[in-house]
Amino acid sequence: MRYLLQRFQRLLIVLAAVTFVTFLLVNVLPGDVAYEIAGMDSSEEEVQQIREDLGLNRPILVRYGEWVGGIFTGDWGRSYLSDEDVWESITDRFPVSFELMILAQILALTMAIPAGIVSAFRPNGRGDRLIGSVAFASVSMPSFMTAILLIYFFALYLGWLPATGYEPISSGLWENLRPMILPALSLALVEWTVLMRTLRVEMISVLQENYIALARAKGMPNYRILLVHALRPSSFSMITLLGLQVARLLGGTIIIEQIFGIPGVGRLLIHAVYTRDFIVIQGCVTFFALAFVTANFIVDIAYAWLDPRVRTGGAHG
Repeated sequence: MRYLLQRFQRLLIVLAAVTFVTFLLVNVLPGDVAYEIAGMDSSEEEVQQIREDLGLNRPILVRYGEWVGGIFTGDWGRSYLSDEDVWESITDRFPVSFELMILAQILALTMAIPAGIVSAFRPNGRGDRLIGSVAFASVSMPSFMTAILLIYFFALYLGWLPATGYEPISSGLWENLRPMILPALSLALVEWTVLMRTLRVEMISVLQENYIALARAKGMPNYRILLVHALRPSSFSMITLLGLQVARLLGGTIIIEQIFGIPGVGRLLIHAVYTRDFIVIQGCVTFFALAFVTANFIVDIAYAWLDPRVRTGGAHG
């Protein structure tokens, strides 16, 4: 409990710092939401009146304090343009973004774990070199370029999958997954390489341990050695990376959702930036930061459960 409490305190500090810096940066961005509301042909008096009605002419620290106080009471503010509740706008779209991230992680792990095991079993062998070449090609391309190539090949050339759109799961499981395959694959093809290389390095080290040599001397089959005795102690760093990849996937979904026309939080953020809807921008960034620190906290719990030395070291530290 002491270990988890220390981690939780650090995450609160990170969350407070992110919200404060983001609030300052958002308020120095070029553009004025008052002009977006009033129109470019409006008079200066009308624009000033809108600023006063929205409270935009007050000091930044005062507005930040009011906004933080609203967060603790469940009031994330309302959109300057649509007057929609920011929290409701985010939570309505988050299941779409969450589904995209989960599918991307599942695809990345599906590719990374078998490839990492094969590469570690015979380092520098043919399989290892082939997998390394494919991984190098995958990580060399950004997710948006991968998305364009996947759209061209699978949607336009073969016609197997739709290029854009989204269907809720109420329309059917396959109808829901079909338009999500290409966006999830676009993210997974970049992320799986990091997981695979990390697992490969850790497993090569674990396979040199004495208990692995003892298992081989007893005649234990290779698949059991790899899957039962070597995979779990080799997965510590990979689990940590899964938490760190949440930030990368959150950032990646912003672009991918825009390319594939997916109505997630990332697309909401892009629209808010275009329209200078600063309160929505602040809410989306805060939500991303909250999701990031929560994922890292879950990773810390899983890491302490897998390796008792982590929680005992944290308690004594």
